[in-house]
Amino acid sequence: MSDIIKNTIEKSRYTVDEQGYYGQFGGAYIPEMLYPNVDELRENYLQIIESTDFRNEFQKLLKDYVGRPTPLYYARRLSEKYNTKIYLKREDLCHTGAHKVNNTIGQIILAKKLGKSKIIAETGAGQHGVATATVCALMGLECIVYMGEVDMARQRPNVERMRILGAEVVPATCGSRTLKDATNEAMRHWINNPLDTHYIIGSVVGPHPYPDMVARFQSVISEEMRLQLEQEEGRQLPHYVIACVGGGSNAAGAFYNFLGDEEVNLVAVEAAGKGVNSGESAATTALGKEGVLHGSKTLLMQTEDGQVIEPYSISAGLDYPGIGPMHAHLFETGRVKFVNASDEEAMHAGVELSRYEGIIPAIESAHALAALEKMEFASDDIVVVNLSGRGDKDLDTYIKWGKY
Repeated sequence: MSDIIKNTIEKSRYTVDEQGYYGQFGGAYIPEMLYPNVDELRENYLQIIESTDFRNEFQKLLKDYVGRPTPLYYARRLSEKYNTKIYLKREDLCHTGAHKVNNTIGQIILAKKLGKSKIIAETGAGQHGVATATVCALMGLECIVYMGEVDMARQRPNVERMRILGAEVVPATCGSRTLKDATNEAMRHWINNPLDTHYIIGSVVGPHPYPDMVARFQSVISEEMRLQLEQEEGRQLPHYVIACVGGGSNAAGAFYNFLGDEEVNLVAVEAAGKGVNSGESAATTALGKEGVLHGSKTLLMQTEDGQVIEPYSISAGLDYPGIGPMHAHLFETGRVKFVNASDEEAMHAGVELSRYEGIIPAIESAHALAALEKMEFASDDIVVVNLSGRGDKDLDTYIKWGKY
């Protein structure tokens, strides 16, 4: 990370404090049996990831294995339609097809330095599971991935990719049988296997230090954006950065190195599902309130008596009932503008990008693209949309939707 970017972040009031809080959100609300696992990470993660050995290995794998830096692509035809300058940060071109591998590379190196020999993970759309299975194969570690039974059905290609890579995929059969429930099962496994197992959480959720750790690994996205914009436009700062948000790892990475630059408009797009007030939605900031979910205080959708409301989205990676504590703080402070896009709006935006630029996006990423219709830009504005993943995994969903 360059000194200019590092100084910008260190001066930001939007990053985590020493107790693991972003403002009032964050912390580690965990059962006593899980405390030793989390405490080991908290005590060691910064020392490890800031060491020269770690940085050298991490950067080399990002370059030679993941394929970074990913391009910052000027979308000419899309720009003409919206009468502004639209760039796409091509995380869909990462090895495994999404941004998730940035984090799994970082965490697998960390796990090895902590002496762990087994890895567990949770996954929704399957991209984090694939990325975890990939790095476990790379490093020769045992891998178990928990995935909701519903998500396993709608993301079948990713399930088989994980199995080919050598991972055991365990279905979560309780609750809504989606991402929330897969996370619950992974945490139970970790409680029972604390000594030899590391849990690779895939988003900026969970107890401290996970939200901070994952955001740091994903911050390479916005670090590259700044340097690439300087080459393309002669300036490091765009006018807008737009990203989809479920738990929020791709958005955390896309926003991270702009948090201290208040002139950059940061826009997070949540999944409205069949409509914010339809009862089938995942628009947390519109529907949620403060509570504790998966080990951190954040915003989540819940009933009056505190029971988690089952989320819904056509995209398996966005149907999470909360957002990470970093995003809850960014919402509360107003640093990030949160909007939402319905299933229909996202699907239309995905087809639009396919037709205008020859790029089929993941449906998660299509939610970010849907925000373009909801906003007004000046003709000389520089707008960066984080294209978090590619649409191969979603072809069945596109086909069933059928409106193209």
